[in-house]
Amino acid sequence: MSEDFEELYKQRKDRISRAVQLKEPDRVPLIESYGYFAARYAGITSYEFLYDYDKAQEAVVKTAIDFGYDTGGAMYSLGALPLTLAFIGEYDGLAPSFVNGPIHDILGVRYARFPGRELPIDSPFQFIGEEYMKADEYDQFIDDPKRFIAEKLLPRSLRSLEKPCSAKAMSALYRWGIEYRRSVDASLMLRQKLRDYGFAGFTEGMSYAPLDFIGDFMRDLKNVLLDCYRQPDKVKQAAEAMKGIIIEMARISARSSPPGTIQFIPLHLNEYFSPKQYKEFYWPTLKEVINELIRLGIIPEIFYEGQHNAHLETILELPKGKTISRFEKTDLSKAKRLIGEHSCIVGGPPASLFLTTPAKVDSYVKDLFDEVKQGGGFILSPAVPIPPSSKPENVKALMDAVKKYGVY
Repeated sequence: MSEDFEELYKQRKDRISRAVQLKEPDRVPLIESYGYFAARYAGITSYEFLYDYDKAQEAVVKTAIDFGYDTGGAMYSLGALPLTLAFIGEYDGLAPSFVNGPIHDILGVRYARFPGRELPIDSPFQFIGEEYMKADEYDQFIDDPKRFIAEKLLPRSLRSLEKPCSAKAMSALYRWGIEYRRSVDASLMLRQKLRDYGFAGFTEGMSYAPLDFIGDFMRDLKNVLLDCYRQPDKVKQAAEAMKGIIIEMARISARSSPPGTIQFIPLHLNEYFSPKQYKEFYWPTLKEVINELIRLGIIPEIFYEGQHNAHLETILELPKGKTISRFEKTDLSKAKRLIGEHSCIVGGPPASLFLTTPAKVDSYVKDLFDEVKQGGGFILSPAVPIPPSSKPENVKALMDAVKKYGVY
């Protein structure tokens, strides 16, 4: 790394760190959320972006350099937490798993559709919710959640593991291990390339809300919501059982994570609950996971997806200055007023803004910073990944506006 890039890296790292600590940095940090825009901008298809590690690396690095946000991007993939949790306690070296194109092909992931396979070559991948645990199987899961995940959930959700111990299943697990290592090596190489160009990192791992795991990977969202009415005690017991495994995973990952590592927690069911239901079914186990991560020296970045206005006050129950609150559709001005001195806030423009004009991007940033910039503790980042069809001049305009209005 040249001296200039080393200094740039230190500036970006310090800028982000100060914002996370609720302090004023030199200017508001801008965190990337390029997604498939990086592929389109670099002239490759979504299929290539998800299947060809070399082309994906080139696309991410090119996009990072050309637009100059404070972070650079990552290999794109889909979470695959059941694969990790099935091995918890048996093999402590396994990090949270993911599904990219090659791994999707090897395992036959039922809950995902990928470009060039089930979808057109230039489509984004899709997460498909399915019912992999029946309504009358809660007791089986509660009694032995690890066994249920390994012996019931994986065979039902992964085509290649439908018959455990078969030649097909053993071959798939062997090939998955090899491909998993290849993809991790590619991600590490990309991270190093970005660092060499002075780009800071942000999140380095993930955790999960216990009830979201049940909704995403076991019961499907609509079913778990109905279960809260039909068998509420079983839902609560299942969330408690799931909490234990997620905390075990956190303790294992913390052994190899330096203090201050940021872990991402995406929330999905949060906006479907009333405040009363949220505090009864969802928040108690999630809060315990978050507090355990903090105790382990990890900084949780909780992505409060959708509308989270009704539940903002619960964030004040978490330790001050120890979490990052990322919002999608929540009123950022309201969030700043209510929790701005308690938790670092991450948020920014809706996807539609990148389809407009540079002038509108500039106006959005100016107005937003008037509301949320003061006092620090704010990081700008597109609420969701930038649309692939975004105009490059609008993506550049976001960085220009941050430099113009974001200086303290």
